[in-house]
Amino acid sequence: MNVFDKPIVMIDFETTGLSPDMGDRITEVAALRIEGGQITDRYVTLINCNARIPSFITGLTGITQAMVDKAPPVAEVVPQLLDFIGSDALSAHNASFDEKFLRAESARLNLTPAHQSLVCSLKLSRRVFPGMASYKLGLLSSQLGIAFKSAAHRAESDAEVAAQVLIHIGRHLRSSYGIADVDADLLVSLNKLAAAKVPQFLQKHPSRR
Repeated sequence: MNVFDKPIVMIDFETTGLSPDMGDRITEVAALRIEGGQITDRYVTLINCNARIPSFITGLTGITQAMVDKAPPVAEVVPQLLDFIGSDALSAHNASFDEKFLRAESARLNLTPAHQSLVCSLKLSRRVFPGMASYKLGLLSSQLGIAFKSAAHRAESDAEVAAQVLIHIGRHLRSSYGIADVDADLLVSLNKLAAAKVPQFLQKHPSRR
């Protein structure tokens, strides 16, 4: 009866914009390792990509030009981040966004991420908790009774709440469906299903008690 015996790393980037293809860069990262239903390790840092921080990003995140100018360089941070993640499963709230930046920044340094699978806690929440008013991280977490401990739109704070959402989903799958072992492979399978098909899939799952 385990939730995440195999580690999952929840990641969150703050960035200068929405698309690395348009030249946007990362400004902060938090990566939190989840094992056995709790956060066991973390890698958190601001990042200097020699990028200009738009004023609206400073307004949203509180991250200023001066903060990133003094931060460790991206060429130092990304290899450390990839080492931290290793081959563990990767998760993020709107995972395609964060993975896109991870792959783009890695490619700039001729590096390749080694994570084995990708779990989107946003898609997962839509499938496991259909009918919520919103699946944006701040609104979703409050509906689930999960509180931010510090300001939203900072990498560590967002990653911490997203990790708690993922743990909450894992415990829900165990308690509501009797799934003995909740792992990344199960969550990846759920990500690919329509919400209407999730209950039937879980009721037939081989690891049900």
